[in-house]
Parts: sequence; structure tokens; C-alpha cells
Amino acid sequence: MKQFAALFGRRARLRWLHLIIGGALLMPYFLVGTVLVGMAGGGEPVFSSVPAQLAAFALALPMAAVTGFFALVRPLSVATARALCGVPPALLADGPARTRQARVRTAGWYTLHLALGGIISGATLALPPFAVAVIALPFFAGLRETWLLDGPEALREPWALALAPFAGLAMLLVLALAAAVAGEALARRAPVLLGPTPEDRLAAAERRAADLAVRNRLARELHDSVGHALSAVTLQAGAARRVLDRDPEFVREALTAIEETTRRTVGELDSVLGLLRQDAEPDEEGTAYGPGLDALGGLLAHCGVPVAYEREGDPEDPGTVDPVVAREAYRIVQEGLSNALRHGRGDAASPVRLLIAVRERERELEIVMENPLGERPAVARPGGGRGLRGIAERAVLLGGRAEAGPYDGGWRLTARLPLTMPEATGAADRTEGRG
Repeated sequence: MKQFAALFGRRARLRWLHLIIGGALLMPYFLVGTVLVGMAGGGEPVFSSVPAQLAAFALALPMAAVTGFFALVRPLSVATARALCGVPPALLADGPARTRQARVRTAGWYTLHLALGGIISGATLALPPFAVAVIALPFFAGLRETWLLDGPEALREPWALALAPFAGLAMLLVLALAAAVAGEALARRAPVLLGPTPEDRLAAAERRAADLAVRNRLARELHDSVGHALSAVTLQAGAARRVLDRDPEFVREALTAIEETTRRTVGELDSVLGLLRQDAEPDEEGTAYGPGLDALGGLLAHCGVPVAYEREGDPEDPGTVDPVVAREAYRIVQEGLSNALRHGRGDAASPVRLLIAVRERERELEIVMENPLGERPAVARPGGGRGLRGIAERAVLLGGRAEAGPYDGGWRLTARLPLTMPEATGAADRTEGRG
């Protein structure tokens, strides 16, 4: 049963079809070869001469090999090999052949496919009708008179006629065996000739690293945006609950702040989730990941703590600060305010000091945030403790630096970011989410 499946099972049939496709692809080259052989032979008919056909076949293979060097031959060959040869997809390379090594391998595969396909498809066209005629010899006198009229006398003997059906079946079995062997040979060579080269593996590793970087960035975006919102909303709601009966005006202001914070955060959350669903891509400035410094006013107005904001230069001008830097600066300020909400006093007498300065001479954007430390317990939130590390990661990825720690009885956060990024770094950052 296993032997029958190996010769006539579904996989064997698909591989046989794959070989016939190779024979069909060989035909244009073979026809050009017959023209060349005919010209060299002085116009002698090629299809009636076996040596001439073999010569045309030999000329067709180098022409096919040259075609195999085209970059797009590999994805087409890989697609057919996956579909018809039963080769696991992980063993084959993706994308066009870009390097010389990949193109040489692809040309070798293409030539081998067309060579074996030409032989098997030619035999498939010629041998079955002949084998059927041999099987029918004992049963049709007219067929015997036509076929055996000029043949050897031994073929007219009764024993030869009795063996004719078995000989015809043997021919068909040999054809099936040849197709199975050729298909197996192609399937075994596919991972070697169509498999990934070291350059392909490096490119795949870079793609995985880029995907991981996108995931890390989106995780930071969610942490900073949603985490800050939860801290602000928790504190505003708690303060409103404590003065609900004594200060209705404060409660109204707190509810307004909660509304504005949640509305802004939902918009940012939709943007990030849209990227996760691949429903959206960053625009040319990369701002689809979140707001920039031009949106800082709304954040400071509803962050939940009083902020004394100073700026030097024009940090909101996209011509001065790179939009990607502005986006990361916004997140750094947001995370700093979140820390101030959880650990600071947050009263009007001791506001959070925020300075954002454009240092043209140093080509840096400086962010300084100072807040007094309070005695109230920290607001618990899932995933806490990653904020300062996230700030440091953002700064380092931009080519800047950040530090935070106790300062003059309070807490100080300082970040220095480049106003513009090197072209390679900026392009990678803007296209990071596009895969």
C-alpha cells in the first residue's frame, strides 16, 4: 500500500504535475534550440532526428539557467515548490533573490526543474499511448498487422503476444517510478537551492528585531498614555470624593479634568491599537504614535497637579524640533507628570516646575522637571516601575540621555534630546511601524 501511495498518491501526483510544469516552461527554450540546431544542420528536420533533439535539449538548458538569474524567479519557484513538492515552508526563502549566491542557487534549481521536467513530461506524452497499444496487441488483429508487419518474427509468437499486456503495464510503472524519483530529487534539493542564504537569515533577523522594536514602542506608548491617565483620574476622583459635600465647585473642576483626560487618552489609545491591528500606519512624520509638544497645553491643563511651565525658544515649532523628537519629549513629560502625581505633594504652593528649552548652540532640547516629594502613598497601578526606564530608553534611542533622582529636597528629572536626528536613525524610526 505504501509503495502504491509513493507512486500514485496525492503527493506523487502533485510532484508529477510540478515536473510537467517544468517541461512546459522548457518548451520556449527547446524551440529556440531546435532553430539553432536546424540552422547548424543545414535545414535538416530536427523532430525526426533523436540526436538533433538531444542537441536542442542541451542548448535549451544554458538559456534556462540564464533566466534563473532574474530576481523574481525565486519567489515563483518557491511558491510552486511549496504548493506541489510538499516542502515545508520554513525551509524555503521568501522574497526575490538579491545576492549573487541566492541567484546562482535559484538558477541551479530552475535548470534542474526544467531538465527533469522536460524528460518526464516528454515521456508522459509519448509513453502511455505506446504502452496502451502494447497492452492491446493480443486483442486486436488489425493492430498487430499494422505494428508487427515489419517487426521481428519473435514478436509474432504466441508467447510474445501473451506477455505484451505485462510489458505495457511495466512501461507505465517505470514511468510512474521515474516521475516519483525525479519529484523526490527535486523536493530534496529545494531546501538547498531555494532555502535562505546567510543574507536572507540576517534580513529575517533584522525584520524580527524591527517587529520587536515596534512592540516595545507600542508598549511604552500604552504604559505612558494609559498609566498617566489612570493616575490622574484616580487622584482627581479621590480628591473630589473627599470634598464632595463641602466644595461642589472643586468637584465640578475635577470631573471636567477627568473627562478631558479620558477623552484625550481614548484618542491616543485608538491610535496605538490601530497600529496593532495594522489598520493604520505612521505618517511621514511618525506622529501616528502619539501627540507632540504642540499638544502639551492640554496635557498640563488636565494633568491633575499644578504646573509652572517655562520654555525657552520655540519647542512647538516642527521646523526647530524634529517631529519624532517632539513626540518622544511629550511622552517624557507625561511620564514625569505621572510620577509627580504619584509621589509629589501637588498643591498650589508647591507646583511642579517644568522647563523645556531649545538649546540652539548645543543642538539639544532640554527638559527639566522638578517636584517636591509628598507623604501620601503612591497610587498603585498595574505595570508600575517601568516609567523611568522607559524615559531612559526613549532618550537613548534618540541619541540623547536622561537622568532622575533626589534634588534639593524634591525630585528632579532631566532629559536632553537632539533637535534633529541623523538621517539613518530618523528614517528607521519613522518607518519602524511599517514592517
